[in-house]
Amino acid sequence: MSEESPSLGIGAVSNRKSIVNDFCITISTINGSGSATANNLLLRALFRMGIPVSGKNIFPSNIQGLPTWYSIRLSKDGYLARVEKDDVVIAMNPASFTRELEYLVPGGVLFYADDIKAEITRTDIFTYAMPVKKLIKDADVAPNLRDYIANMVYVGVVGQMLGIEMDELYNALDFHFKGKKKAIDSNFVVIKAAADWAAANLEKKDAYRVERMSGKTENCIMADGNTSAALGALFGGLQFSGWYPITPATSLAESLNEYLPTLRKDPKTGKYTCMIVQAEDELAAIGMVIGAGWAGLRSMTSTSGPGLSLMSEYLGLAYYAEVPCVVWDVQRVGPSTGLPTRTQQGDLTQVYFNGHGDTQFVMLIPSSVNECFEFGWRALDIAERLQTPVIVMSDLDLGMNQWMTRKFEYPDRPMDRGKILWEEDIEALVKENKPWGRYLDIDGDGIPYRTVAGNKNPRSSYFTRGTGHDEYGKYSEEPEVWERVLDRIALKIKNSPQYLPEPEIDRQDGSEIGIIVIGSAEPAVVEARDQMKAKGTKSDYMRIRSIPFNEDVEKFLKDHKRIYVVELNRDGQTRQLLMINYPQYANKLVKVAHTDGLPLTAKWVRETIEAHEEKVA
Repeated sequence: MSEESPSLGIGAVSNRKSIVNDFCITISTINGSGSATANNLLLRALFRMGIPVSGKNIFPSNIQGLPTWYSIRLSKDGYLARVEKDDVVIAMNPASFTRELEYLVPGGVLFYADDIKAEITRTDIFTYAMPVKKLIKDADVAPNLRDYIANMVYVGVVGQMLGIEMDELYNALDFHFKGKKKAIDSNFVVIKAAADWAAANLEKKDAYRVERMSGKTENCIMADGNTSAALGALFGGLQFSGWYPITPATSLAESLNEYLPTLRKDPKTGKYTCMIVQAEDELAAIGMVIGAGWAGLRSMTSTSGPGLSLMSEYLGLAYYAEVPCVVWDVQRVGPSTGLPTRTQQGDLTQVYFNGHGDTQFVMLIPSSVNECFEFGWRALDIAERLQTPVIVMSDLDLGMNQWMTRKFEYPDRPMDRGKILWEEDIEALVKENKPWGRYLDIDGDGIPYRTVAGNKNPRSSYFTRGTGHDEYGKYSEEPEVWERVLDRIALKIKNSPQYLPEPEIDRQDGSEIGIIVIGSAEPAVVEARDQMKAKGTKSDYMRIRSIPFNEDVEKFLKDHKRIYVVELNRDGQTRQLLMINYPQYANKLVKVAHTDGLPLTAKWVRETIEAHEEKVA
C-alpha cells in the first residue's frame, strides 16, 4: 500500500477510505534505549489479533547512542517483505527526525515526543505530539527506569489511535516477561495511562487502523531464524557446538544454551546430552567442531563471513579427511568488517570455493525461519551421510528479525548417521572376506565407510590424514593415488543432490520468463511476481534451496527464454555459479542484484524486471 500511495493534499487524505491492516509502522529511537521490548509488544499484539506481520530491526554496530529503527509491516494478504516508505512513524530521536519526515508517504502519520523541537516542514501528513516526559512523571516511575519505560508511552498512544486491543498488549507483556506480574503491571500502567490520554486529547484524522482478522495466522508462530536453527539442531540430535561470538550469528549459539536445559537434559542422570563451548577464537571453534565430528558426535558451529574466512584451512581439512560437520553462515555486509549489523547474501562464492585446492562445499539455503528449523536437523543428517562439511547460508535479515511462520514440525525420519561401521559390522566384513579401508569406495557412490572413536574392534582403526593418503589411510605422495582419492571425493559431491533439499518451483501457464531466487530474498520476489501477474506479465518461479544444483535447475534454465536471478549482493553471485555450472545457458541469465545493507523490496524487484522486459521487447 505505502509504495503505491498517490501524492495527495491533506484535505484529500482526510477523506480517504480507511486503510486497514495494510501499512508499515517504523519506530525511530536511540540505540540502547530499551525500545526493543516496546517494539516487540506492538508486533506481538498485532499478530495475536490475527494480522500477518513481520518485524525488521535496523540498528547500528555500536553499543548505544546512534539512531536505530524498527519496522513492522502489516499485510492483510500475508506479504512479509520490506517496503521502501513508511506509512506511520513513531519518532523518539531528535537526531533522525528530519529523516523520518522524508520517508513518510503523503497522508502518512507522525507520532513524536513533544520535547523534540525540530521543525515539521510537511503539510501533507498528520502529526500527533506525545507528552512522553509528563506521562512518565505522572506515572511515578523510578528515575533509573524512566528512559526504558518511556517507550511504553508510544505503545499506549499508538495502540489507542490505531485500534490495537489493550488486552492483547497486556498478553504480549505477559509473554515477554514470562508471567512476572510486577514487571508486567509496571509497564502496563504506563501503556494504559498513555492510551487514556490519547483517547481524551487526540482527534483521529488519519486513515490508518487495525482490525482483528481470522484465517491468516492460525497455526503460526513468531520466530527468528537463529533461534529456529538452534531448535532444529537440538531436535536433530546435535551433540557438540563450538562457537565464537560474531554479529549476526551470536544469538544462534546463545539459543542453543537457552534451550539446552529444556530439550537436552537427561531426566534420569541430570546430565546434558549436548555440549556448547565458547572458544577463544574462530579457529579454535571450528577445530573443536571437526574434532567432535571425527569422534562421531553430531557437531556444528555458527559464524559470519569474517569468521568463515578464518575457518577456511580447517574446513579444507574436513573436506579432504572427510569429517562431517555443519557451519551456519549468518551472512552480513562485507568485505572487511563492512556493515556488521546489515544484511547481505554475499558469501556464496566464498563458500563455494572455500579451502585450498580443488574443493566444493555443500550448501543449504533456507528462505524462512521454518526452513531454518528444518535445515537445523537436515544439515546434520546430510553432513554424516556425505561425510563432509555442510554450510547453511542464512543471513542477518532471516537470522535476527522476527517472522511469522507456520509451527515447526518434528523431524519426520530417524537420524541418518550415514555409513558407520560398528564392531559387529567389521566382523561381518571379515567373515565375508570383504576389504575395508577408511577411504575405500565399496559401493561406487563415492562415499566410504567410517568408524568412530570408541569402536573396540582393532580392525576399525585408521590414520586420519589431511596430507596425501590412499584408500586405507596410508601416507602417499603418488600422483595417481592423489588424483584417484580426490576424484572419488568429487564423485560423492556430484551425487549429493539426491540427499539435498530440492528446488521449489511454481509455474504460470504461458510464461516465457523465469525468476530464480535464493534465501531471504524470496518474500520480495513472491510479492513482486504477484504484482507483475496482476499487470499481465506471467513468470515461472524457482527457489534454489541447495548447492550443488539439482537436475531440475538445468531443466528450468532450458525451458525459459530469459531468467532473472534475484539476490542481495552486488555481483550476482548465484548467477555466477549458474554460469559456471551451465555455461550453455549463460546468455539467458539476467542479473537482478542489489545491496545496500537492507532487505530487498517487491517494488525494486518488480521495477527492475519490468524495465529489462521493456528494453528487450
